[in-house]
Amino acid sequence: MNDARTLKLDNLHAFYGKSHVLHGVTMEVRPGEIVSLLGRNGSGRSTTVKTIMGQVDGTGSVTWGGKPLLGQKAYEVAHQGIGYVPENRDIFARLTVHQNLMLGEKSGRRGKTPRWSYDDMYRMFPRLKERQHTEAGVLSGGEQQMLTLCRTLMGDPDLIMIDEPTEGLAPKIVELVADYLKTLKQRGVSVLLVEQKLAIALEISERCYVMGHGRIVFEGTPADLRANAYVRKEWLEV
Repeated sequence: MNDARTLKLDNLHAFYGKSHVLHGVTMEVRPGEIVSLLGRNGSGRSTTVKTIMGQVDGTGSVTWGGKPLLGQKAYEVAHQGIGYVPENRDIFARLTVHQNLMLGEKSGRRGKTPRWSYDDMYRMFPRLKERQHTEAGVLSGGEQQMLTLCRTLMGDPDLIMIDEPTEGLAPKIVELVADYLKTLKQRGVSVLLVEQKLAIALEISERCYVMGHGRIVFEGTPADLRANAYVRKEWLEV
């Protein structure tokens, strides 16, 4: 398989100080795929994406398009076409919705025309268009999540990693987020989705990984996971 725009992790270990958090994680996200990384809180999912982004020190191998990422700073990883939506959203509270989107904008990356515009963002989430001149700090949690997703897209990534995008959101907003993720796939953007809600992950993903205690304990299709009652009970259900 052509490695272009493929994210590969091989025997990835990560540490917080002396605490050994990831224990030999091996996985990949291929071009145009939606891949879900599932598991209970504390299983190592968020640490995995933070290590990819250079926010946590790791050993082993992380490659993007065949080129190593470990040891790079977050902005260097982002400049190579990887976007990251953190769980805490990190909006700029005193800036307006539109100003937040402007900060995410990156035109002409590697000489190509950006695939996303402001109109695209407002079309996907009409509520943001209604509030484009409103300070982001007064938005609801769901609106802030929409804004963070769109701000990351304005950087025109080839891969976007999204950490718990539906956490605490109303069912209607969860549906909007699911539609957003499908739109990314249609535009050729790969997605690594860190998620606890099985329903959305199984609906939109081509493949799923399940983590437990810093290790990958399952890899397969959504159909495989639906059929594996042991994995769901042992590693996912509360």
